[in-house]
Amino acid sequence: MLIDKIIYSFPFRLLVTNIKRNHILLLIWFLLFAVITSSFGKYLGIPYLFLDPEYLNKVNFLSFLIMGVSISGLSVAFHITCYIVEGFKYRFLGSLPKPFAKFSLNNSLIPTLFLITYIVNVVRFQANSEFASHTDILIAVAGILVGYLAMMASLYTYFWFTNKDVFKILADRFDKQLKSNVPVTRVTVMSRLILAKQKPEDVRYYLGLDLKFHTVKDRAFDRHAVIKVFDQNHLNLIFIELFIFLVLLIIGIFRDYHMFQIPAAASVVLFLTIVIMFAGAFSYWFRSWSPAVFILLLLLINLIVKKNVFKMHYQAFGLNYEQKDEPYNLDVIKELNSDSILEADHLKTKEILSNWRLKFGRKRPKMILLAVSGGGQRSALWTFRTLQYADSLSMGRLYNHSMLITGASGGLIGAAYFRELKLRSETDSTLNPYNPAYQWKIAHDNLNPIIFSFLVNDLFVKFQTFQYNGHRYIKDRGYSFEQQLNENTDFMLDKPLISYKDDEYKARIPMMIIAPTIINDGRKLFISPHHVGYMNSGDIRAYKSFDKLVEGVDFRRLFVHNGGDSLRFLSALRMGATFPYITPNITLPSNPPMEIMDAGITDNFGISDGLRFLYAFRDWISMYTSGVVIVSIRDSRKQMSIEPRKNLSLLDKVVTPVQSVYENYAKLQSVDNDGKIEYAKSWFNNNLDLITLQYTPVISPNTPKPENVRRAALNWRLTSREKQSVIRSVYSKSNQEELKRLMELLR
Repeated sequence: MLIDKIIYSFPFRLLVTNIKRNHILLLIWFLLFAVITSSFGKYLGIPYLFLDPEYLNKVNFLSFLIMGVSISGLSVAFHITCYIVEGFKYRFLGSLPKPFAKFSLNNSLIPTLFLITYIVNVVRFQANSEFASHTDILIAVAGILVGYLAMMASLYTYFWFTNKDVFKILADRFDKQLKSNVPVTRVTVMSRLILAKQKPEDVRYYLGLDLKFHTVKDRAFDRHAVIKVFDQNHLNLIFIELFIFLVLLIIGIFRDYHMFQIPAAASVVLFLTIVIMFAGAFSYWFRSWSPAVFILLLLLINLIVKKNVFKMHYQAFGLNYEQKDEPYNLDVIKELNSDSILEADHLKTKEILSNWRLKFGRKRPKMILLAVSGGGQRSALWTFRTLQYADSLSMGRLYNHSMLITGASGGLIGAAYFRELKLRSETDSTLNPYNPAYQWKIAHDNLNPIIFSFLVNDLFVKFQTFQYNGHRYIKDRGYSFEQQLNENTDFMLDKPLISYKDDEYKARIPMMIIAPTIINDGRKLFISPHHVGYMNSGDIRAYKSFDKLVEGVDFRRLFVHNGGDSLRFLSALRMGATFPYITPNITLPSNPPMEIMDAGITDNFGISDGLRFLYAFRDWISMYTSGVVIVSIRDSRKQMSIEPRKNLSLLDKVVTPVQSVYENYAKLQSVDNDGKIEYAKSWFNNNLDLITLQYTPVISPNTPKPENVRRAALNWRLTSREKQSVIRSVYSKSNQEELKRLMELLR
């Protein structure tokens, strides 16, 4: 019967065996399936790494060929591991020529299904999200298949000859080792042989190399022959694992050369290949003890990390970590916020306000406070695009009236890039800050180098260093992030923090305050080329009225002896854009060590910091301006529809309380900010207006229902469709109405 032929066929029995016992291997395949089908990591844009791989800043035949090669290597590693762990149960293999090749062919259901699924999803993604032509799609598919088949042919050519030649040369040596020098190996192999005799798998048909099914013929069981086969394939496993590990080391060492920066997805697959091989070797050596030994290893690694044997700190470039760590405690915080210090900071910033006021002659101008939201690459592009469009529309008045920029993450990066372009355009007449080409530069991929660096550098090769400002630092994924961002912004932002001091003081450019969160105590770290102690309170009189909790710390004042002025501006931006697990959190040279996280933890929209500044100088601003306009550039809708929760599973009900807080965190901040603005109108004795420019997914200006268009992912990588959606969002009805209001206020 047909059903019997299926049930007792070798491919089906191997599939069942993998499902029953090889859970780690299946978990890896399941994870990869989830990624390429966009079922996992889509919010962070992880599937883009696989469906649109970049190599040498291009997505082409070569980038997909590298993906095909890496997937092929993963498939072969899967076959080797299964053969080592499970092959002994199929005694008929010992009597077949080229047993491993036949085993691999029959074990190819999962890898083949993955390859087909991957190609199908690449075709869909390239057509729908990258607007690729039919020719480009065919080239991508050809690259995958050529890479896959070439790697497969190379590896199996190696197996074809080594399974024969090495078998003859090393057989006697293995036998001697098994009998005397390596008792663990002998015990492991002999136990497998005993199991093979007692519990043979019932296989009646197998798929031959001619792609036809053959009937299994049970023959005599040769114990020593099987021992040699197992040892030979175990040796092959070691060779290939060492080869792949060597490849990772090489590309990690030469990572600064673009040709070695393979697509991040290929790095992920190479890493998973090592995991598969390690899992197979682990199971082979320890058998039933594997779970216990694995837990023991985890505890040991945890102890080593706890004892700080391997330093895992990520540094801010430009700071002196060799200098004695600055103390960070309540006494220091109180000292940094003394009356004299706060008063001095007030007076100095009033000079900046006066310089800003001089630009407008006798009339009382509107003061603009720019508040930009976090949100990775989409926020960087949206903020930059909005500033370009609005400033061009207002004939430069938006930028000229802007006094302060606050915010988080990608929004500050986009604003910093636009500010730098405006500054340079004053002395370079050939530079047009409104050039659309700059939009594509700031939107260029930054996720690929981060993931690549994490896999080939942070995990394996962490001894490479570089020099900056006379100090030496480790090349980690924070370094990769900054280098790629530096390249994306034409190396314009690669300067020390203090270099902006004079331009901000003379009001040539708006002040920018970067305010990441201090994990240790939840306070803010205010990073600015000027001392901004008033941001810690907003009003020095508050400390005398009650025991007020200090809200933040002035970065330059705290780290004056560690070269705070020399902090690389790119590192400052990275501190404000520290996304968990992607861009690593920076540790600063304080005692105890100060750990820094994303500014969006406390306020993702920059509103609270803008209001704190307004409160600190409310009297001066009220007297010398005709009012304040807060321009909020946010990468999400302010008014979100309320979705009902239906058909919740038991697991959904368990995680819903925590999940709801996480999903609604931005909404909670928006409600809180609106309350603060409403309250500000009561204490600010002048006009206070709010202009909200929000990213709403739009494919074209005439899209009838923008809410039905998918929102760009929260990461450092955008697809072509997402880039166009972000760029065109400025034409949405709500944004056009807000821009019209802004133009009227600036008149």
